[in-house]
Amino acid sequence: MLGIDLGTSSVKVSVVEIATARVVVTVQYPETERTIIAPENGWAEQAPTQWWKDVQQAILKAHATQKYYPKDIMAIGIAYQMHGLVMIDKNHQALRNSIIWCDSRAVGIGDAAFQALGEAYCLNHLLNSPGNFTAAKLAWVKQQEPELFRQIYQLLLPGDYIALQLTGQTTTTVSALSEGVFWDFKAQRISKNLMQYFGFSEEYIPSIQPVFGEHGTLLADVADQLQLLPGIPVSYKAGDQPNNALSLNVSEPGEFAATAGTSGVIYGVTDQLIYDQQSRINSFAHVNYTTDLQRIGVLLCINGTGILNSWLRKVTGAAISFAFMNQLAAKIPAGCEGLLMLPFGNGAERILQNKTLQAHITLIDLNKHGTAHLYRAAQEGIAFAFRYGLNIMRENNLLPGIIRAGKANMFLSDVFADVFVQNTGVPLHLYNNDGSVGAAMGAAIGVGAYASIREAMQHQQAVAVILPDKHKMEYYTQVYHRWEALLDEKLNITHPSL
Repeated sequence: MLGIDLGTSSVKVSVVEIATARVVVTVQYPETERTIIAPENGWAEQAPTQWWKDVQQAILKAHATQKYYPKDIMAIGIAYQMHGLVMIDKNHQALRNSIIWCDSRAVGIGDAAFQALGEAYCLNHLLNSPGNFTAAKLAWVKQQEPELFRQIYQLLLPGDYIALQLTGQTTTTVSALSEGVFWDFKAQRISKNLMQYFGFSEEYIPSIQPVFGEHGTLLADVADQLQLLPGIPVSYKAGDQPNNALSLNVSEPGEFAATAGTSGVIYGVTDQLIYDQQSRINSFAHVNYTTDLQRIGVLLCINGTGILNSWLRKVTGAAISFAFMNQLAAKIPAGCEGLLMLPFGNGAERILQNKTLQAHITLIDLNKHGTAHLYRAAQEGIAFAFRYGLNIMRENNLLPGIIRAGKANMFLSDVFADVFVQNTGVPLHLYNNDGSVGAAMGAAIGVGAYASIREAMQHQQAVAVILPDKHKMEYYTQVYHRWEALLDEKLNITHPSL
């Protein structure tokens, strides 16, 4: 099976052997981070055509390792960055750059819809405010780019677009529609109220298929170009956070996963239609959601996570590796000798009620603090943001006993992993897994190679377990309270959401 993970900074591809669940190869393309296009403050876009080029190059790069025979691949799975808006015309061409997940331009439109549709309706039926999600982004296009809006044939999410390039067919899922806040959980259909309010046609929505199911078969010319067999199915398609949970065997109520890439997420599964009254955390249909078996993924998202680490790398010396930054951070004592950092510099933050706060570095001692302090303060600040968000999840009766995460991105840092645990107070189990591996396993489930998620993930073993330490927790609580006081101060003076 071949798994594709379309991220914000790069595309990852993995090939997995089904009989053993062995990861044969994992590659990334490009090696350097793909940029986010920001025409105006608070905007964030990427070109779908560039995504497709990157996917092709990643697949060919995997083939070039010669660790498998490409025509042994029997199915393809796709994971993708959530909430992005892709609009295509009747010729299946993208009409504009995708307005991606961290773009803030539609916050006001979503907030107005929340009031007009009624908070009770939105929370009880959509489980979210329309906020800054895909439906609100499409409404922005309707308002600001009406000529382009009139050319829309269908509305896609990023993974739908990649599946279209592979198969020539367009499909979507209930999980995808829920992440765009188009799905009415009570009526079990596309929300008539929301579509009528925004003036959207249901004809924009492609055929709705199961997450684990056929989303088209590989076109002959694309198969030839990618050295694959024509006609093999795309048999799985899911947003990156539900897919990450799948890859960590998180599929049943009470199970929790985390990621810390460009953005950071804690994702918990429940069998209840849970929503936060202020939409600071968000609820979507999980990969195994059905009308008979409700599985809701409740997502705490922090936009400003690994992107802060990446920014520090650029401004302090692009030749520095993240591994070396982690080594330097480990030499600085806990608490960074007073240096504090707020990581919220990547658009409107849901946990802050869609405020655009920006990042802040404060209490700098020019005689004491250096670059290593910055590296550690960033990792601590991100962990504090996770603690702040997890408190919101706990307010909503989501109480993790353990959190599972892939040993990747920021969890490669021993400092970050430990500070995360000492602030959340929850044991952390780390696995050698990857979103593209999860997509490959999802493809296997989709073609029936495994009977269930549990069977697919039965061979997983944690490579590290980090436990809370009473003394560390007590110390970090003191530092966290100083950090939270700084956050409260900045929230009172932040400029309005864009």
